Amino acid sequence: MNGKIVQVSGSVVDVEFEKGKMPKIKEALTVYLDGKTHVMEVAQHIGGGRVRCIMLSESEGLYRGMEVTATGNSICVPVGAQTLGRMFNVLG
Repeated sequence: MNGKIVQVSGSVVDVEFEKGKMPKIKEALTVYLDGKTHVMEVAQHIGGGRVRCIMLSESEGLYRGMEVTATGNSICVPVGAQTLGRMFNVLG
């Protein structure tokens, strides 16, 4: 499911999707910028097919009209023997 950025205000990004095809709250969305994947999380449905998201990395360089992809999953952290006893922040 794809949407388009309609507003960027610091780390808060509004994304518009087709009505009836909006991502769930706490779902991860991705946007590609300069060859890197940037992740944001849906925080609120604001009506009119729009969702308000919080960027989990810098938002510099994002602009209106950029394509955003809904992953269908929430943000997750890898687990295993290598990560036991370690602390992670939102950015990993």
